[in-house]
Amino acid sequence: MSGNRERKRAERRQRRMRAAERQAAMSARSEAKNEAVRETLEPLAEGERPTAVTIAAVASAVLSTVFTVSTVVAAAGVEVRGKQPSPIPLAIIAGVLWYMTWGLWKARYWAVLGFQMLLLLFMLSAALGIVQVNSLLQAAVSLLLLGGAAWLFFKMIRAMARIQMPARPGG
Repeated sequence: MSGNRERKRAERRQRRMRAAERQAAMSARSEAKNEAVRETLEPLAEGERPTAVTIAAVASAVLSTVFTVSTVVAAAGVEVRGKQPSPIPLAIIAGVLWYMTWGLWKARYWAVLGFQMLLLLFMLSAALGIVQVNSLLQAAVSLLLLGGAAWLFFKMIRAMARIQMPARPGG
């Protein structure tokens, strides 16, 4: 009986070793693919900004403006649905968005990453909106928002890789 147990343990060890070898081979292939993609990327020139990041900067500026106007309206004492909103949280959000807009305009990695986080929140909201649609117009707007945010998110991935790249020696 002890020999049977030892044989099973040896088989389990061999299976784990084969799995680890397969994982290492897959990891090596994945890293080789990543390196091939990195070789095709050109680092950003001084002052260059990818198109997707420019679109994101404009969208962030529009969103920042909306929050700034909302802050002014709330500070003026206008009631919304019978309640007066506090301007402080709106001002904080507007300030953060304006800072992100500046970072996007300067093609800063942290700003692109932050805007992608906002795009993910928009995509989640749009997906939840699709689940709860009451009209065809609402479905169309949710799908448009979801598709646009997903497209911009996808385009910003390559831009982030270019922003993160160091300048090539002698380039």
